[in-house]
Amino acid sequence: MTGFVIWLTGLSGAGKSTLAGRLEKELGAYGRSVEILDGDEVRTNLSAGLGFSKADRDTNIRRIGYVARLLARNGAGVITAAISPYREVRDEIAAQTPNFVEVFVSCSLDELVKRDVKGLYKKALAGEIEHFTGVSDPYEEPLHPAVRVESDRESVEESVAKIMAELGRRGIIASAPVDHVLRDAARDQALASAAKLPRIDVDERVLSDAYMLASGGLAPVQRFMNRDQYTAVVEHGRLPDGQPFTIPIVLRVKDADARAMVGASRAALYLDGRPIAIVEVEDVFQADKHAESLSVYGTDDPSHPGVTALLAAGDWVVAGGVTALEAPLQGGPGIDLSPTEVRRIRQERGWKTMVGFQTRNPVHRAHEYLQKVALEMVDGLLLHPLMGKTKEDDTPADVRLRCYQELLAGYYPADRVLLASNPSWMRYAGPKEAVFHAIVRRNYGCTHFIVGRDHAGVGNFYDTYAAQRIFDQYAPGELGIEILRFEHAFYCTKCRSMASTRTCPHGAEDHLVLSGTKVRELLAKGEPLPDEFTRAEVAEILREAYRAPRPT
Repeated sequence: MTGFVIWLTGLSGAGKSTLAGRLEKELGAYGRSVEILDGDEVRTNLSAGLGFSKADRDTNIRRIGYVARLLARNGAGVITAAISPYREVRDEIAAQTPNFVEVFVSCSLDELVKRDVKGLYKKALAGEIEHFTGVSDPYEEPLHPAVRVESDRESVEESVAKIMAELGRRGIIASAPVDHVLRDAARDQALASAAKLPRIDVDERVLSDAYMLASGGLAPVQRFMNRDQYTAVVEHGRLPDGQPFTIPIVLRVKDADARAMVGASRAALYLDGRPIAIVEVEDVFQADKHAESLSVYGTDDPSHPGVTALLAAGDWVVAGGVTALEAPLQGGPGIDLSPTEVRRIRQERGWKTMVGFQTRNPVHRAHEYLQKVALEMVDGLLLHPLMGKTKEDDTPADVRLRCYQELLAGYYPADRVLLASNPSWMRYAGPKEAVFHAIVRRNYGCTHFIVGRDHAGVGNFYDTYAAQRIFDQYAPGELGIEILRFEHAFYCTKCRSMASTRTCPHGAEDHLVLSGTKVRELLAKGEPLPDEFTRAEVAEILREAYRAPRPT
């Protein structure tokens, strides 16, 4: 992850330590654990014996800066809360430290005196204390701080929001969370106004995208992409400002809808006769399907399911901000969780680290093996199955969900696993979608993400480990999430356990591997699945589902 230093400077009592503590919690909800270097604690443990002369103060601040710099170089987040009164030393540390964010915590002297329960300011003003910063010793305010907060005028929440916004602007964390999903009275009012707007009929994929944009799941992208964003992502796999993003998030429309958008400022998106989102129409342009196919899917073969969906969509793109009027209902209460809700639960559980696992299939033994190996390294697991639109021959979402619930109930520690639905739809874009999935999980608060064999692949369009190699293109910390790369896992009949090519010495003839096609064949015939492939409880749910008549 990208290391950084938030340097809180200001007079004694201005609120630096309070801000540091609140920032620690807020960053924790973003999946970033931090170290706090408090000025008083550093003096006790690192600078004992130093006095309060200018030379000693400078030495103390340089020591804090040195430790902060070492931590940041190794990917850690650091918050310092020290008066650090002299501008020259602060500037010196800033020049040496990567991702240094200077925050001036401003507070009037009158307010500081009111807050001072020990009466130190009154004593200093009366001349009873020498070398008291801001009274009998100078404090040199920053000339150009990255953020200025006014603790005598702002709430702690307002000050924290300003600092977090700056971190988002710099790309140190995902952009500040958005919540453009309307509820209650605001939703009722928007529904009434939607009836008066130009109408665009959409499918389930657009509902997924609209909700993910509106809820912050696709940050830093928060709107249907405009022309510049679309072109940058298709051509470079990055947004115009350089941030990684590999999948165009666009609202494609047919010719008639594109013509209806001319001169319109807003439009309502309808699914099955009901309005599901409102779009602020900023631009309408044509987008090259062929170039997009080659960029995202690596092919223009119409048999590829992602290319099939793209070819069926319109040739025109509507760009603009989006407000969601509903969330996809996929798993029910306690499972359909927004990015904000997942981050909050992670914080409540005290997980400093959380690994995300992507699946569009029922969890089998190989999945379980990877997840539990990861749980040996991190605090919590977000089992985050993709519940949006998939191929017709994939296992239905409700069946998969029952499998996850049955497995978690019997074979995982409840306090270390969170099951939540992922509203995204499946593109089957292999490497590009692996990066996309990692970005989504980062926005849900994950610090780690598992990428195994043939992630998001389909058929023979991608080689086995292409989805892992693509992450070599990114600088350490650039994605804001750590990738755990796993080899292919299987049951070895000689080891009599789950293993991978890294740990098993036996040949392929001893490895039990069932393809998805083979599993479907067994289920269609009503034959049992081997215990070495999946748990008996999961196998029974799948058999029942395949025996039941499917809706036509």
